[in-house]
Amino acid sequence: MTPVQPVRGTQSLLGEDADRLATVVAAFERVRRLYGFKRVEVPTIEQTAVFARTIGETTDVVSKEMYSFEDRGGESITLRPEFTAGICRAYISEGWQQHAPIKVATHGSAFRYERPQKGRFREFRQLDAEIIGSGEPQADVELLGFAEQLLRELKIEGAILKLNTLGDPETRSAWRDALHEHFRSRASELSDDSRARLERNPLRILDSKAHQDWPVVDSAPVIDDFLTDEAADFFGKVTQGLDAAGIHWERAPRLVRGLDYYRHTAFEFVTDRLGAQGTVLAGGRYDGLIESLGGPQTPAVGWAAGIERLAMMIEVPARETSRAVLVPLGERAEAAAQRILADLRRTGVAADMAYRGNMKKRLSRANDAGAAYVIIVGDDELDRGEAQVKNLATGEQRAVALDDLTAAVIAA
Repeated sequence: MTPVQPVRGTQSLLGEDADRLATVVAAFERVRRLYGFKRVEVPTIEQTAVFARTIGETTDVVSKEMYSFEDRGGESITLRPEFTAGICRAYISEGWQQHAPIKVATHGSAFRYERPQKGRFREFRQLDAEIIGSGEPQADVELLGFAEQLLRELKIEGAILKLNTLGDPETRSAWRDALHEHFRSRASELSDDSRARLERNPLRILDSKAHQDWPVVDSAPVIDDFLTDEAADFFGKVTQGLDAAGIHWERAPRLVRGLDYYRHTAFEFVTDRLGAQGTVLAGGRYDGLIESLGGPQTPAVGWAAGIERLAMMIEVPARETSRAVLVPLGERAEAAAQRILADLRRTGVAADMAYRGNMKKRLSRANDAGAAYVIIVGDDELDRGEAQVKNLATGEQRAVALDDLTAAVIAA
């Protein structure tokens, strides 16, 4: 019989590899609490319309990458490809408006059908942070501070904050018209993908990966030429807040978000530590998204980061170790060792038992577990009401009364 295989683009992790992901999540949870973001949970599945409306029917995510299916009730359901849409749906349907403005954060699995590659999987894990109901630039600064502190907490050095403004609706509309005119006049020089985007969404041409598009993109109008006074003031307050907080940033005038509900701030933290320069965390302000789901006009800003990509850049987490390993010799000793093991663990001492093999193999297992002490219990020791405690670092061994074992291991 052929052994069963994992689904392509998924992974099963053991030990250090799993610990890396847990280390990223633990750092995220520490910073989340520090910044006062409430933990939220949203479903893994949503109505397909939730993502079609927010991500956009014509985007690759919706048209090619979503895992969608019809359930037994005939309803189109999708495994979440990201968190923001589901959180915004919950904001409307669960009555979270009464708490606005709210700062929320979560993490978990997301799903996209795309070609698996380094740090990218079909089932992947994502961190997500959102501030909903706040239209002030201070919210953008707060969110960027959260992101920057997370990267520092993980000791990820060299990540650069790339920042741009997409302006207000008036700014964006004027810029979009100018880009459309520019790219239309040079359409013959564009790639097939960019020509397809021209009528639908000319902003997306700005982040084209096709080399032939780059000269046309380089000569395209920049948004600064179309900023209203209000939009320029908003961006100025964001950058002033970042400067005051000591957060280094670089202007990226070609950084865009294609969908119309994005406003003002757009940003990415990029690094070259994954080979070619890559994005490890990205987000922006999406003041029109909740309205697109049928909710009230609600300002919001958020970011997301791939846990796997962050995990690839952190130091190896400290190995989990057992402070003590018990070595029982004989059936009576095995029963007594279970009680000793339970007592140690109940008092917060990490402990394990080596109950198979000869003494040499058991001591080797204790060393592999990073144990500081080995507790040896046999029939003779039980008759005397004691155990032998061996310090693996010094080789010293001494008899300790069974009733004093826990205290001796903790104090040593």
